[in-house]
Amino acid sequence: MNIKIRKLTPDLAEDYVRFFDTTPHDDLVDEHKCYCVPWCTDDSSGDYEARHLSSAQKRRDRAVWNIESNGLQGYLAYCENKVVGWCNANTKADCLKCYGWRKYMGYVPVEESETGKKVKSIYCFLIAPEMKRKGIATLLLERVCQDALCDGFDYVEAYPNKEARDEATKNCGPLDMYKKSGFAVYRKVEQGYVMRKQLS
Repeated sequence: MNIKIRKLTPDLAEDYVRFFDTTPHDDLVDEHKCYCVPWCTDDSSGDYEARHLSSAQKRRDRAVWNIESNGLQGYLAYCENKVVGWCNANTKADCLKCYGWRKYMGYVPVEESETGKKVKSIYCFLIAPEMKRKGIATLLLERVCQDALCDGFDYVEAYPNKEARDEATKNCGPLDMYKKSGFAVYRKVEQGYVMRKQLS
C-alpha cells in the first residue's frame, strides 16, 4: 500500500471537499457534514454560525474559501491518487477565535502565546472507513511533526478525548497514538487530555 501525504494547498481544494462529500464523519447525518470549517483561522464572532455553518453547502463553500485563503490547514493522505485521510493541523494562536475553539476548547491553556512559543495544534483526523487501522493517521501525525519542526514550531499539541463515544469524539485521535509518537500528557481535564510533543 503506497500512501502519500500532501500538504493542503488551494489546488487540492476540490479533492478535499469531495473527500468530505463522500466520507462518513461526525454523527453520520449527511446534512451535518462539517468540512472541518469550525477549525480554522476564522473569527467566529457575530452571526458567523448563521452565515457559514447553518447548512452543509455553506460549510462546503466556506471550506473552499478558507483553503484558498490559507485559513484551513492540514494534510491529505492519498492512496492511488484518491484521498483516504485528512488531518487538520494549524497554528494554535491563529485559531483561538474560531468556532470550534470557542465552543469546545475553553479548558485548553494558552499561556504560551505570552511567552513567544509557537504551537501547532492538531484538531482532528478523518480516515476513509475502508482504510482505518492501516496506520494512515500515524503517517499524517508524523508529517505534521516533521513540518512543524522545519517551520520553527516549539510544540505540537493535540486534544484526545477520554471516551470516544461517537464519530465526532473519535476524530481527535487515540491517546495511545500520541504516546507512541512521543507526545506526553501536558494537562489532564474532565473532557480529555492536552498532549504535547516538544520539537526544540
